[in-house]
Amino acid sequence: MSAAQRLERGLQQLDLALPSDTQARLLQYVALLHKWNSVYNLTAVRDPEQMITRHILDSLTVVPFLRGEQVLDVGTGAGLPGIPLALACPDLRFVLLDANAKKSRFVTQAAAELGLGAVEVVRSRVEDYRPAQRRFDSILSRAFASITDMLKLAGHLCAEHGRFLAMKGAYPMAELETIEPGFQVEQVAHLEVPGLQAERHLLVISRGENPTRT
Repeated sequence: MSAAQRLERGLQQLDLALPSDTQARLLQYVALLHKWNSVYNLTAVRDPEQMITRHILDSLTVVPFLRGEQVLDVGTGAGLPGIPLALACPDLRFVLLDANAKKSRFVTQAAAELGLGAVEVVRSRVEDYRPAQRRFDSILSRAFASITDMLKLAGHLCAEHGRFLAMKGAYPMAELETIEPGFQVEQVAHLEVPGLQAERHLLVISRGENPTRT
C-alpha cells in the first residue's frame, strides 16, 4: 500500500473528509519530513508509509477535540501534531513552539513550503514564552514530559475557558493522580489510530477544581 493509499484509507476510518489538495499537502509534509530527517534526525520513524500512520493519522485523531480559534502546540518537535492539524483545520490559527533550533528551522521551512499562513513558529522554552496579547483556546502536547509539567509550565498561556489536550499512549493512571488543584479532567478519550496497534489516549483538561478530588 502506498503512502497516498494509506492516508486516504485512514482518513475514511477517521471520518475526515479532507479535500484532495489538503491530502496532497499532507503527503508533501511527509516527503519533507523524510528528506530532512536524514540530516536533522527529526523522528525515529524512517519509512514514509509508517509516517502516515504514526505521525499524520495519529495527529489528526485530535481534530474533534479542538475548541476556539487559537491553538498552541507545545514541544512541537518536527511539527507534530501542529502541522497536520493546521492543514486539516485552515480556519484556526496555530503557534508551534519548540526550543530546539534545528527542529524549529525545519518547521519554519515546512510551514512556508506548505503555504500555512495561519501558522507561526516560535523558538522558545514554554515557560519563557510570553505572547503580547494572546492566550490560547487549545494547548496541545504530543511528546511533552508529564501532564503535571505541562500544566505548570504552560498554565499561563491558557485562556480562561481554554483546554489542555495531552496526547498519551497507555491509559495515564499515574499522571491523573498527580494533577494539581485548580485543574479538572473533563475527559480521557481512547483514540483509535487507523493501522496502529498501540494504545492512544487523550487527556482533556480545563481550569477548575476536579470533582473527583477532595
